[in-house]
Amino acid sequence: MTVAVPLTLGQLQGAGVFASSRQSMIGLGMPHLTACGLSETWLLKELGHRHWQLIAQASGLERPVFRDRAGDTVYAAFCGVAIRDARFDALREHDDLLIASDIARVSRTQFASRHHLSREGRALGVVEMLSVFVKRAAPGQNRSIVRVAVAGLGQMPLRPEFTDLTTRVPSLRGGDWTEHFGFRADDAEVLESTTILPCPSQDFNGAGLLYFSSFQSAVDRLEWATFGARYPALTTTARDIVYHGNVDIGEPIIVALCGLRETADHLDHWCRLTATRDGRVLADVFSKRKRLGFNG
Repeated sequence: MTVAVPLTLGQLQGAGVFASSRQSMIGLGMPHLTACGLSETWLLKELGHRHWQLIAQASGLERPVFRDRAGDTVYAAFCGVAIRDARFDALREHDDLLIASDIARVSRTQFASRHHLSREGRALGVVEMLSVFVKRAAPGQNRSIVRVAVAGLGQMPLRPEFTDLTTRVPSLRGGDWTEHFGFRADDAEVLESTTILPCPSQDFNGAGLLYFSSFQSAVDRLEWATFGARYPALTTTARDIVYHGNVDIGEPIIVALCGLRETADHLDHWCRLTATRDGRVLADVFSKRKRLGFNG
């Protein structure tokens, strides 16, 4: 069950700029949970939907229907997602999860949202998301995705200071980085890899795009297949997902483990997803994972 506090449009307290915010209480049940606590895949889908709704509300729209100047339908595609201080393992069935969200326009074409998770006043993590508007340059071809501008959003003031994703994501996408999450770019090597054929009914969204939550899910599957015997139950404490591209239905992808750091109770890794057809980089996923039952 979800109990929502209506969206607040206009001035955010202390911000002095046009934005929108929302708080919702969700009674957790089986759709929201895994054997290891809160489902990260469900959470990303839920927050992605909120991000889209918040853009619409901040733009004065009743529904999130956006078009470019040519009249073509456009969608919000994520450039990056950051998870910090996560305690997904602390949540159980019948817990009430409070999600407090706000959004801001951080560049001419980008929006960022921040989502604070808590239960009974206890902080359980923060998720930040950065998006742009995109459309297909060629109908039906996800490989032809291009960034577009949407008319009518210029009245929203810019808040580039809202998140550092506006600088971190371009650096990671462009290869202009030396070290991230303790992994050095020049130390990258393929330690393990697997090929996955994404399923249309499970991994693609209603727009026919490989859904942004499917990238993290693919990494978790490689992690389980490779390390499950040594780490039977892990939970995310921090994760950065940087998106580079998309694939068409029927196109396999490769998930490669490029960096690894492990102890008895922690497993950190850097994985890269690429298209099998031409080697295009689709995403880089940096993860910090903790063995369940460990308090460090």
